[in-house]
Amino acid sequence: MDLRLALIGLVHGALLGVGGWLVVIDARTHRLPNRIVLPTLAALLLLVTVDAVATGRPEPMIRALLGGVLLGGFYLVLRAISRAGMGGGDVKLAAVIGLLLAWHGWTALALGAASAFVLGALYALVLMALRRADRATRIAFGPWMIAGAVLGVLLG
Repeated sequence: MDLRLALIGLVHGALLGVGGWLVVIDARTHRLPNRIVLPTLAALLLLVTVDAVATGRPEPMIRALLGGVLLGGFYLVLRAISRAGMGGGDVKLAAVIGLLLAWHGWTALALGAASAFVLGALYALVLMALRRADRATRIAFGPWMIAGAVLGVLLG
C-alpha cells in the first residue's frame, strides 16, 4: 500500500506540473494545446486502468470514466451553446479533470467542477470592478478549471 501511495503522489505531482504549464500557456495564448492535454488524458486512462487491475477494485475506474464523460460532455454542451465561450481545449481538459476528480469520488468531482466556475466568475467580477474588463472580454478559463481541480482533490 505504501508503494501505491507513493505512485499516487508522483502522479499528482506530475499533474500539478502539467497543470501549471497549461495555466501559463492558456493565460498567455487562450489555448490549451492538444499536444499536452491529449497525452495527459491517455496517461490518466492508463493509470486508472492499472490501478483497477492492481487493486482488484474496478469501481474507481468506472467512476473516473463516467466523470470524464460527464464533465467533458457538459463542457461540450457549453461549447455548442456559445462557441465564443468555451474552446475545444477547455472541453478536452474537462474530460481530463472529470476523470481525475471522479476517480477521487463524486464529491471531489462536484466540488472541483463548481469551483472552476465560481473562481472564474469572481476573477471576471474583480476585473470588471477595476474596469480592466467588460462583458465582452475573453478570459482564459483553463487556469480556473485547474484551480478548481486542485480544490476538488484537496477538499473532496
